Amino acid sequence: MLEQVENLIAEYAMLPPGGTVLCAVSGGADSVCLLHLLRERAGRGEFSLAAAHYDHRLRGEDSTADAQFVENLCKMWTIPLYLGSGDVAGEARRRGKGVEETARAMRYAFLEEAAAQAGADVIATAHNADDNAETLLLHLVRGTGLQGLAGIPPRRGKVVRPLLTVTRAEIRAYLEKNGLTWREDGSNADERYARNYLRAQVMPRLRELNPRLEESLSRTARLLRADRDFLNAQAFQVAQNARWAEDDLVIEARYIAQAPAAIAPRAVRQILSQMGGEGASCTAAHLEAVVDLARGADPSAMVDLPGGLMVQRVYRELLFTTREEAETFPPTALVPEGEVWPEGALYGCRCRRSVCPQAPGGDTYYIAAFQGTPVLRPRQTGDHLQRPGRPRRRIKKLLIDEKIPRRDRERLPVLADEGGVIALAGFGPEAARLARAGEAAWEITFLPGNREKGCMDYAGTRH
Repeated sequence: MLEQVENLIAEYAMLPPGGTVLCAVSGGADSVCLLHLLRERAGRGEFSLAAAHYDHRLRGEDSTADAQFVENLCKMWTIPLYLGSGDVAGEARRRGKGVEETARAMRYAFLEEAAAQAGADVIATAHNADDNAETLLLHLVRGTGLQGLAGIPPRRGKVVRPLLTVTRAEIRAYLEKNGLTWREDGSNADERYARNYLRAQVMPRLRELNPRLEESLSRTARLLRADRDFLNAQAFQVAQNARWAEDDLVIEARYIAQAPAAIAPRAVRQILSQMGGEGASCTAAHLEAVVDLARGADPSAMVDLPGGLMVQRVYRELLFTTREEAETFPPTALVPEGEVWPEGALYGCRCRRSVCPQAPGGDTYYIAAFQGTPVLRPRQTGDHLQRPGRPRRRIKKLLIDEKIPRRDRERLPVLADEGGVIALAGFGPEAARLARAGEAAWEITFLPGNREKGCMDYAGTRH
């Protein structure tokens, strides 16, 4: 088992030497195993390790007990812990989506925020070979293309999965050998969920046909990923022909129309993803509709897409745009020695007089001085930001590259004064405006407006 894990980690360069790894820990067998393996490597000085736990509030006292178990484990192992929670059931009703889908979206949003707070280079999750096999079969049953048949990727962006080639049986054997305990999730036995039904009723029958089922499906997924990656690379060449026109993307229709059937929809998805991630919710039917638009003769036809997006044919070009103006918020003056919450913004802001510490960190910044009245406002044309140790960038391009959904970009507060941009909520401060250690400063903390979250280090201190 350990050899398999080491090989996968090396193949995908999962663990950053000298960096920070955030491990997602539910308290179940798989995540406890992963945390233990990472702790062993972190103890050798290879990287720094932190953990994160998200309470979905779906199982009452059991959910609370899971969080307590993870907290106690991290205290015992002296691992900093980031805690988060959310009303998944209520949010699913508000969104009109399934509980499982909503839970995943809220959990990963929290993990991204926790990773930013921890300064983590990667987020490690404990998906295993059984999970991969189940995912592939579920996609096959529901109907999918090559993307779904490629299974769970070992690495996607910042998310890495070191246990993806290890079976649940091997994980349980590792835990028992090392005398480790874990929490059992009672909902895993509820066969009303498709994955649980597949796990309990279908997988055992398939193993009768092939005792090495997980290994075979993992190999199949690996081969299909190679084919998918090649096709995506070809689609990337097509999507590169799109150009920005303010906040919209434009591409000559012929580039999509002339692309092979295996390439054109992929190119459309890649163009949509450049607009901030809304394209991820597009189905194959949506993508094919855009391809048909490119190949059609109507010079002014259009296709509506999820997330408020639309694609319009403008004679020889396709315009990727939105159906309506994005929500925004009014500029709001910062309150010295207090908090301010602009109506409609994604963040509030706390400001107070302080002294810049030797090692400031997290989401708190120490500003040397203000020039005139500081305000929280939406981004403006020409806004730039140079974060400490990073190149100077246009804020517009930064938000696009970080795949911030377009509907959120106008609600992300910029702190600015007469001297220009001071900081961007969720991203960081302007390096030139920071105070030096020991200097009198304004302490600025951005406060997320819609999520409950916190961090506890091993000593139990909440951040």
